Amino acid sequence: MQSSLKLVDCIIEVHDARIPLSGRNPLFQETLGLKPHLLVLNKMDLADLKEQQKIIHHLEGEGLKNVIFTNCVKDENVKQIIPTVTELIGSSYRYHRGENVEYCIMVIGVPNVGKSSLINSLRRQHLRKGKATRVGGEPGVTRAVMSRIQVCERPLMFLLDTPGVLAPQIQSVETGLKLALCGSVLDHLVGEETLADYLLYTLNRHQLLGYVQHYGLGGACDDITSVLKRVAVRLRKTQRVKVLTGTGDVTVIQPDYSAAARDFLRAFRSGVLGRVMLDRDVL
Repeated sequence: MQSSLKLVDCIIEVHDARIPLSGRNPLFQETLGLKPHLLVLNKMDLADLKEQQKIIHHLEGEGLKNVIFTNCVKDENVKQIIPTVTELIGSSYRYHRGENVEYCIMVIGVPNVGKSSLINSLRRQHLRKGKATRVGGEPGVTRAVMSRIQVCERPLMFLLDTPGVLAPQIQSVETGLKLALCGSVLDHLVGEETLADYLLYTLNRHQLLGYVQHYGLGGACDDITSVLKRVAVRLRKTQRVKVLTGTGDVTVIQPDYSAAARDFLRAFRSGVLGRVMLDRDVL
């Protein structure tokens, strides 16, 4: 990324709107220097943005004055990006660029926040073309700094897609769990049941009880084992387990807790359990 930097006029940092203040890689700011910087908070359709002004104010305090909330799947607010970038470049000194009329933008961010989706959305909006980059629901689909991808004709603008890069040290366990809930860390590295437990804690703490209705539970519950058991039974996710007893092996049918945890996480990530702001505690 650093080696491509001298070709770059502006940086678009993409992050998940559900964690606008947590988990952004602090090394980006240090490494990428003084280039004009736009923060795109994507997946706004999954985020509870009642406190949007507070979020913007908080980010301004960190020196981020250019913030756009988007939903790249439905192209919401994506039209604001090219004019904003053009204005940012126009009001900055273009390093080593001479009279070059084309713009080159680097897209950065932690894994799985929608960088490739943003590029595809911009192409749909401005070139009436579809996918240039592969998109995945888990981190690690984009693996290298790719060749330039055209996203606009007027002005002539190219984007560099980059792989998601997490900070070498995540600030806290809670920040790590938030990143994992949003899919920036692979589930098995944290543990699906651990993540489901943190999700249940978060939903209850914020009084977001959509999961009760979704899974047909009797009421809110803060015991993850009990919730996953009921989810597994409802989804008919069971497994046969051999238990050694004094009289030999006995096969018993148990709830498949991992399958239930995966379904719980999937329901959250797809927005079925309602919109959520995971950073409410730091706003």
